[in-house]
Amino acid sequence: MGQLKKIRKAVFPVAGLGTRFLPATKAVPKEMLTVVDKPVIQYVVDEAVEAGIEHFVFVTGRGKGVIEDYFDIQFELEQTLKSRNKNAELTLLSEILPKAGATSFTRQQEPLGLGHAVWSAREIVGDEPFAVLLPDMIMRGETACMKGMVDLYNKAGGNILAVEECAPDQAHKYGIVGVGETLDGGFKITQMVEKPAKGTAPSNFFINGRYILQPEIFSILETQERGAGNEIQLTDGMLKLAKSQQFAGYHFKGETFDTGAKDGFIMANVAFALSRPELRGLVEEPMKALLAALK
Repeated sequence: MGQLKKIRKAVFPVAGLGTRFLPATKAVPKEMLTVVDKPVIQYVVDEAVEAGIEHFVFVTGRGKGVIEDYFDIQFELEQTLKSRNKNAELTLLSEILPKAGATSFTRQQEPLGLGHAVWSAREIVGDEPFAVLLPDMIMRGETACMKGMVDLYNKAGGNILAVEECAPDQAHKYGIVGVGETLDGGFKITQMVEKPAKGTAPSNFFINGRYILQPEIFSILETQERGAGNEIQLTDGMLKLAKSQQFAGYHFKGETFDTGAKDGFIMANVAFALSRPELRGLVEEPMKALLAALK
């Protein structure tokens, strides 16, 4: 198989308008909405850091400058915290700050789909494999999703898609993969079907918003025709790449919260609040009382 190139870079497509959260997202990017006390994007970046990612590539759009500001030093705030001896807060800010030169920002300019957003990062990523993390999806498990994917990549190479299981009768709602030969931590993917007709899905494993892709995807996306929604779909590009390269599925076992949907966003806030000892005692009983009042 030869020496595998390390997964050093991750692409975060953050150009979406967040229309499902209007009016809040009229002024605040959806990625900056908070789950408890951290922006959604911070959870996703933390996952990438845990997987050993060294360079963070944000594909942005108009009105997303606050994301760039968030991952930068805010001199006035830090000086105020220092003058007030807020050392815990200063430590917290320093922990979330990437190293100088470790973040890049590029504009998608037109809302032409996930495939186009990934393609927009081509000059920064260059000729090496890279990760893609959808910023709406917050995941937690015994092993962080991207870390597990990198571990599988280091064994199998090729392209890796994170997958989870859904109820078989719900498979028509997702991008579904076919299950092939078992690998340590996953399996070879035999096919990919976007929202298969009911009763025709090859499995109940769906793609959950995490990818490791080889750089050859860029030349495919360069000439990729528009697909569903009149957008350049990443799945269409991956189907073409699968004709010449192996794809494997990493079976993520844990919880996934789609914070791009209102119910997923609310559930993420509840779940992460309850998982923190300093907050659980404050919110558990009031939540139980609210639920009891609904009966």
